[in-house]
Amino acid sequence: MSIVTVQLGQCGNQIGQELFDVIGKDCHNAQGQSNKKETEAYRACSQERFFSEDNGKDAPSARAVLVDMEPKVISQAIATAAKSGIWRYGEESFFCQKQGSGNNWANGFCVHGPRHERDIMNLVRRQVEKCDRLSGFFTMMSLAGGTGSGLGTYMTQCLRDTYPHSFILNQVTWPYGTGEVIVQNYNSVLTLSHLYQSSDAILVHENDTVHKICAQLMNIKQISFKDVNKVIAHQLGSVLQPVCTSDGTAEYKRNPLGIDWQVRPPLPGLTAVETLTGKKESRFNTSLSNLLILRGKDVQSADQGAFADPALYTSWRPPGSSITTWRTPIAFNRYEKLATLVSNSQLLLKPLDSIVGRAWNMFASRAYVHQYIKYGISEGDFLDSFTALEQVISSYSNL
Repeated sequence: MSIVTVQLGQCGNQIGQELFDVIGKDCHNAQGQSNKKETEAYRACSQERFFSEDNGKDAPSARAVLVDMEPKVISQAIATAAKSGIWRYGEESFFCQKQGSGNNWANGFCVHGPRHERDIMNLVRRQVEKCDRLSGFFTMMSLAGGTGSGLGTYMTQCLRDTYPHSFILNQVTWPYGTGEVIVQNYNSVLTLSHLYQSSDAILVHENDTVHKICAQLMNIKQISFKDVNKVIAHQLGSVLQPVCTSDGTAEYKRNPLGIDWQVRPPLPGLTAVETLTGKKESRFNTSLSNLLILRGKDVQSADQGAFADPALYTSWRPPGSSITTWRTPIAFNRYEKLATLVSNSQLLLKPLDSIVGRAWNMFASRAYVHQYIKYGISEGDFLDSFTALEQVISSYSNL
């Protein structure tokens, strides 16, 4: 099952290039505690998922569409990929215009989106036509900027309308808490509220958290955006690379990640913990659903008991249904052992509440609102976005 990736804006294109580089090298150097048949199946699954073969070309091309309103980053990504000798971007896989969208979400969503929808969707369609079996779409974007967040949100809605039965997974990069652009909280609120309606799942990477990984775990003294992007790319690769059986069958079908993404009310007939005890139990970071991926040496003997503790999960899920584990003896990126956890939990409640609060304080004083109104966003649109995210915060708070 193939995934078409859409890289949006500077952040999305830089992370996308790093991601395909990680995946290309991992596929090329696949190894581990597995037999030849399993390794070949893994390579074949990875190739089908992320790359297409073009006749007469030495290296496979990424199943990707690159979009930005400035050509510089796209040109750098294409050149860097070509130098790898392992993979490349297709000659007709990118769209750019020499007309920057600045940091205004409304400009990307209301102006550039409708203006360039046809051209961008034509590039997407060409990639889809190269797939024998389409699993879905994977988009990468920043929450803070204009092109990635505004245009990215618009294109996600276009993908949902055009391919209603395909899975759409959005990767979003959360801005630094200290601030990158003055209106980043507006852009984040508008992006998240719209994606929540049109996307099947949202994978979040917080810049502050990744920055700590670079500083504290990797001992990088002068941390650059490239360092941050590499960490994000490695995390994404460990999640998105297929977990295949020896006959070449991938573990997942339509849903690229076997995890429950939706927050729903308690199922009929299930009694919540607070009903049984008279009060809600105090929990740390309650989860709705977790996916644990184990790769490399000794994966079959790895103990996952701690992840199965019912106290970690919301009380109204059936016992044992909240944790899924995938195992493969094939190493990822030459790591002897690798464990990756994808969690749908309360972890983002604090940063989400912070962004919504800061954006509301600005909106209450009408700061910069006129810059959005001039491109077509009304105050009612802002209010709808605040309402939608407050409902998300409430749902996750009550897990």
